[in-house]
Amino acid sequence: MAIIEASGLTKTYRSGSGPVHALAGLDLSVPQGTVKALLGPNGAGKTTTVKVLTTLITPDTGTATIDGIDVIADPQATRRSIGVSGQYAAVDENLTGFENLEMIGRLYHLGRRTARERARELIDVFDLSEAGDRPVKGFSGGMRRRIDLAGALVMNPRVLFLDEPTTGLDPRSRLALWGIIEGLVSDGTTVLLTTQYLEEADQLADDIAVIDGGTVIAEGTSDQLKAQVGGHRVVVTLVDQADGDAVTTVLRRYGVGEVEASGDGRTHAIAVEAGPSALQRVLADLGEAGIELHDAGMRRPTLDDVFLRLTGHAATDEDTDAADPAASSKRGADTKDKQKETAR
Repeated sequence: MAIIEASGLTKTYRSGSGPVHALAGLDLSVPQGTVKALLGPNGAGKTTTVKVLTTLITPDTGTATIDGIDVIADPQATRRSIGVSGQYAAVDENLTGFENLEMIGRLYHLGRRTARERARELIDVFDLSEAGDRPVKGFSGGMRRRIDLAGALVMNPRVLFLDEPTTGLDPRSRLALWGIIEGLVSDGTTVLLTTQYLEEADQLADDIAVIDGGTVIAEGTSDQLKAQVGGHRVVVTLVDQADGDAVTTVLRRYGVGEVEASGDGRTHAIAVEAGPSALQRVLADLGEAGIELHDAGMRRPTLDDVFLRLTGHAATDEDTDAADPAASSKRGADTKDKQKETAR
């Protein structure tokens, strides 16, 4: 049974450059007790989706429910069912970790004793016992994220929204936060996660919705999405840039789609259906042709591979709505055009 349902959500902002379509008919369904990842570049509509579902903004059109509650008609009841952790840790730096959590409990009217008990419980769960009584201003980025996530769990919400929770964290802190999220889901929490990192969706998500131009353009598991751009990539790096045309011819012989070349023209890659055998054949043909290589191998598709195939642009584009509304609006139109081409 779906605990989060959204249908036909639209949201348009006005700017000096014209209308910006942050959401353009977005549909979403998240089964109870699962992790759904919203995957997309900056400005795609991920954060706007979360803001609508967490009652921070009202959509222009469309419907949304969480645990059977109409998000738009009854925002107060919705807020009692959800927890939210945004892109940046929303903590008071002058308070200790414990005091931050106690304050959140008091804001929820838990009562002083209950709020303190819940704060101490969460300090232990998030492995912050040694730091919980220190001011947050001395915390590392990873510790701040853990305190912020703990604050979202004070009321034991059935649904947890995580908006790019590991942005800016070092690899160790990211892995630690992933472990905490996995533990929450195993205890029955439903998580809607926004991220730009395919590896994060790989690790955490049961299902992924790819968003671009304010709408869902593809949906499935990580493996299903990767299969759309080929299960593997064969990548070769040349000694002599002049061999570029020759290596392109060989790669096209065994690959699917277009050959992708690096800016310096030395590294070339193509999607293949059978990675090991395709690599063997490519190397054999290049050897017979006397083409020297610096390196050759296989790799799994990356986030950019998925987005280049689905949208025609890389996932690392920094054209956020705030930075360039016109570019975001234009990209939404370009995405719809590409979808029409794909359908044809």
